[in-house]
Amino acid sequence: MDSPSAARDDAARALLRRESRALRRQVGLPILLGLGGLLAAMAGAWLVARLLAGLLGHGEAGWASLAMAAGLALLGAGLTLAQERAQLAAGEAARARLRDAAFARLLEHAPADPTGIGERVSLVVDRIEALDGYFARWIPAAALAMVGPVLVCAALAWADPGSGAILAVAGLLYPVAMALTGIGAAQASRRQFEALGRLSGRFLDRMRGLPTLVLFNRQEAEAAALGKAAAALRQHTMKVLRVAFLSGTALELLSAGVLACLAWRHRSLLTDGGDPTAALFSLLLVPAFFAPLRGFAAAYQDRLHAAGAATALAPLLAGETGQGLLLAELPPRVTVTFTEVRLSYDPARPPALDGLSFRASAGETLVLAGASGAGKSSALRILMGFVRPEAGRVAINGQDAMALCPAELRRLSAYVGQHPHLFRATLRENIRLARPEATPAQVEAAARAAHVLDFAEALPQGLDTLVGEGGWGLSGGQAQRVALARAFLRDRPLVLLDEPTAHLDPGTEALVIDSLQRLCIGRTAIIASHSGARARLGRVLEIAGGRVAGAARAAEG
Repeated sequence: MDSPSAARDDAARALLRRESRALRRQVGLPILLGLGGLLAAMAGAWLVARLLAGLLGHGEAGWASLAMAAGLALLGAGLTLAQERAQLAAGEAARARLRDAAFARLLEHAPADPTGIGERVSLVVDRIEALDGYFARWIPAAALAMVGPVLVCAALAWADPGSGAILAVAGLLYPVAMALTGIGAAQASRRQFEALGRLSGRFLDRMRGLPTLVLFNRQEAEAAALGKAAAALRQHTMKVLRVAFLSGTALELLSAGVLACLAWRHRSLLTDGGDPTAALFSLLLVPAFFAPLRGFAAAYQDRLHAAGAATALAPLLAGETGQGLLLAELPPRVTVTFTEVRLSYDPARPPALDGLSFRASAGETLVLAGASGAGKSSALRILMGFVRPEAGRVAINGQDAMALCPAELRRLSAYVGQHPHLFRATLRENIRLARPEATPAQVEAAARAAHVLDFAEALPQGLDTLVGEGGWGLSGGQAQRVALARAFLRDRPLVLLDEPTAHLDPGTEALVIDSLQRLCIGRTAIIASHSGARARLGRVLEIAGGRVAGAARAAEG
């Protein structure tokens, strides 16, 4: 049986191969440009060798050859510049493709993802950024390192077989040196990225809870803990850099040895006065021979970074996203039915839902009531496509809801949570998030229906007032009304509300309940609530232990 480490390595290699195939056109262009530049350098070296031999009295050193050599030098410089730009484009294409896929998968997992927000940010930013060099530099460098030295050896063997053999031996020794210096490098890089992820997650988590740390006088201890995590990251990073330095040293030693061998081979030219063209050509080709290998060595660290980053990304990107049926059109009304639905988050803990059954008819408001942990929010998570039940059936209009793509489930509904998140933007932009194509009149109508205008009109810029990150500057009740305005603007047949009146003062609660009642008119609404005002919202169904605890009660007048 494969070890977990081997399985992670296989998944990482599969991810890199899959993305390499998808980006073969973008990655192939730098390779072709690099080969063109290498051929231009080889031709230029031959012309320069002939020119130098002519200056020494062997052959002719004409202006035409000099002009051709200069033209090839300019061509090589242009191809090198074009190669660098193509590499940048390949890296940008890889980052865009991977970030789209990773972000879509994170949105699909959403609250069901157990990893911390810091680690998720690190995945989408740091890990994908580390993969840029793999596609922009490593793949072109690896291809050129395999093809380029062979072309140089073939050209030199045509001019001087002995010199070609010396270069061939050096080319065979270089992979051995790389293997010796690279033992354990992938593991070191993986540990480096694990340390980076832990540091990023801890830092972001502590920054978000900074007021709590200050109140409990824990800032010094947390600063020390962050320092230890940063020191661990430094140690792992230095181990990876050591590999890059060792591989570069091995390459320079080989290059110096080749020059020494070629100089020793052609030493007789100083005494017998023979034609030095082949000897000069062999010496001038040494930089061209080692240039692809030098690029390979420089990009080797990119490969190590990519191996560590891909190990972390592979579990997130494994499999296919968006599996399921798509809706041809949104139904105007929906009926929701749960039949013996079971759901567990952890096998060691009791199930969140243990045979829950209920029916919410089209246009009905159903309140799922019960203590915290009764299973109310879990039922809403299923309807939002964030989790899937282990057993039982969830039906919408009589059809299996779990056969739909999770994104289609979310397209059916409007959701208002207990702690709505407001982004750093204007009130208008925060409301329009529910339907970006909405007109200003529709946004204002939704704000009026949710009683947002009651407090927005007193602000200096009304709905165009800037709101701080997380809703800073607004009270909890005001933020809840903005969330309700989003639900009005979204205008979906299914409304899901999770504790919409929790932690509100009586006056604000009355406004929110008034808005909720208007929002639920003509729509199927399922509300998770333990508030005392729940009986005013609709039919109440008591839940305990993940199942129905008693008969449903009709709404009070």
